[in-house]
Amino acid sequence: MTEKKKTTIILFSGDYDKAMAAFIIANGAAAYDHEVTIFSTFWGLNAFRKDQHVQVKKGFLEKMFAKMMPRGVDKMGLSNMNFAGMGPKMIKHVMKKHNAVPLPDLVEMAQEQGVKLVACTMTMDLLGLQKEELIDDLEYAGVGAYLADAEEGNVNLFI
Repeated sequence: MTEKKKTTIILFSGDYDKAMAAFIIANGAAAYDHEVTIFSTFWGLNAFRKDQHVQVKKGFLEKMFAKMMPRGVDKMGLSNMNFAGMGPKMIKHVMKKHNAVPLPDLVEMAQEQGVKLVACTMTMDLLGLQKEELIDDLEYAGVGAYLADAEEGNVNLFI
């Protein structure tokens, strides 16, 4: 019996297109029966934020970070050609025209396929993000947990 292949992805970027690439690769790897982990850290955690505001107690700096960061995957900007928010609207229009799967659906598909979604607890502390503000069915861990997964990985990506 062959051992299951593993794919690990660090999602560092908070850009819509880069998060989309991470989730397309994750879903593809899961479809090929890989054990897949997406370890989201720093701005990549925005992909795990809930769309709606969640009332939690925060200090001044944490409130400022919360206001400046996009709430949910659908509010993330593009890495290039953002054009004050017009870029994401244009790319979503083109995606719809070509029947491409939108990012929120890719995240849901990843969860349905058993992709392990891990939020970096150190970054959560730094940015003042709390579990209640993030989507359901996440795991919470530090870099050691990612390294343990990546050490056995056949494919390791940093996006």
